[in-house]
Amino acid sequence: MVTVAVRAERANATREQILEAAERLFAEHGVSAVSNRQISETAGQGNNAAVGYHFGTKADLVRAIVRKHAGRVEILRANLLAEIGDSAEARDWVGCMVRSLTDHLAVLGSPTWYARFAAQVMVDPALRDIVIDEALTSPTLQRILDGMNHCLPELPAEVRAERYDMARQLMVHMCAERERALAEGRPTPRPSWHAAANGLIDAIVAVWLAPVTPGQAERNVS
Repeated sequence: MVTVAVRAERANATREQILEAAERLFAEHGVSAVSNRQISETAGQGNNAAVGYHFGTKADLVRAIVRKHAGRVEILRANLLAEIGDSAEARDWVGCMVRSLTDHLAVLGSPTWYARFAAQVMVDPALRDIVIDEALTSPTLQRILDGMNHCLPELPAEVRAERYDMARQLMVHMCAERERALAEGRPTPRPSWHAAANGLIDAIVAVWLAPVTPGQAERNVS
């Protein structure tokens, strides 16, 4: 007779197989192009309703993938924040933001799909808010943003929000491009995720520290 513990273990294993299959398929083809049937087949599930049974809607499945990685990234960010303390250097805070992601991808090995998955979700109007909402609940990310605000108090609120969007886009899409190149066996500009982080940090710090065109922040041009 199958015990409750064995059933729970099997259910957890099935959920993990579905998560891995969905992340890879979403990364390679985009979320809207992938059906639950394809995910179930790739995960080795004979029942095509397995995805809906274990996760509900496609949005719920995307949220589960995000949360699976968010917990690990949160730990990395906390460790990096502990190292910089109350630094007054913008580069230190940007480094915490970037390296928590690149270090996570490095630990996952190769091939990975999470960066490309995130890039696909971020360009999907129906799903991008899931990633943003999950990020905004992160205590460590909020601490990074507070640290950046403290370092750059003179930036107008509109410019600050705009530059955070720029930094996020650089992080997500540059990591996705490197991940794709590694998966396809193509050369990359930097030899490691650590080195790739250095380049990203340089670029993002430059974005944050760039001068603001006089009067530009006050304009509201549609």
